[in-house]
Amino acid sequence: MMKTALYTHPLCKLHQISHSHPECPARIDAIENALIAAGLDRVLDYRIPPEATVADLCRVHDPKLVEKVRANIPSNPNEYSSVGGMSFNMYGWDAALRAAGAGIDATNAVIDGKIKNAFCLVRPIGHHANVDTPMGFCLFNNAAIAAKYAMEVRGLERVAIVDIDVHHGNGTEDIFADEPRMMMVSFYQSFLYPMAGGRFQRDHLVNIGLQARADGTKVREVVNEHWLPALHRHKPQLIYFSAGFDAHRNDTLGNLALVEADYAWITQQMMDVADQYANGRVVSFLEGGYNLVSLANSAVAHIGTLAGQI
Repeated sequence: MMKTALYTHPLCKLHQISHSHPECPARIDAIENALIAAGLDRVLDYRIPPEATVADLCRVHDPKLVEKVRANIPSNPNEYSSVGGMSFNMYGWDAALRAAGAGIDATNAVIDGKIKNAFCLVRPIGHHANVDTPMGFCLFNNAAIAAKYAMEVRGLERVAIVDIDVHHGNGTEDIFADEPRMMMVSFYQSFLYPMAGGRFQRDHLVNIGLQARADGTKVREVVNEHWLPALHRHKPQLIYFSAGFDAHRNDTLGNLALVEADYAWITQQMMDVADQYANGRVVSFLEGGYNLVSLANSAVAHIGTLAGQI
């Protein structure tokens, strides 16, 4: 029986934006510990991601940006470099290659029928990163890189990215604004960073802003009334998650009010769509989530649902 794969790499814990940044290595530790506590480590297929190539990154990002990041890698572990407002230490480049490589390897594995689905427990996170601009804790756009690979290398005709972060995935939206093969569906808190939602009105971009304090009932309305009809029209052959968990009611970097059961429900709805059109193929990426307890519990709900354990 095919398993849910979990991709992670030690370098993803060494990457830091600053010494006291909320997007910190402890986020991965918290999720790993919660998976063990829930017994999910016994049913997951743990995998080490390979490095993505520069060519993989450049399917999405401007080669000048990629080279600028590589050329500015600090040589001292206590130093930080900054490109486009995104800081990183000496491990940022190598961690980013593993983060993007996780998505590419998972894409190949689900298409080739080697795994059921996958969660990429990786950093740097990605959904704010644009073609030529890192921003919002994001260096390269991992989900976009994987989706582009699925279409350009593996020949899929239709894919989808489902963004559940409290912050609008502006990088993903910008990258695929004129690419109807890639559908993006999301909710996000309106008037919150990066304050870019609604820039594009396209049939393949279904991005719904929510008022502060909106809870799971409102999110389920968005899924049922907006996401699902669009996804059934699109018939994606592979679904990617930008899985941020900062819309949780206990996460203070946003002000929505989801709970763990909401993440499990959303995950199951998307798995049902994947079962119908994509042979069950789902690849998920860690994005935001900064309260370590709610992050870990929400990730367990999401991963456990992917693994059929919740």
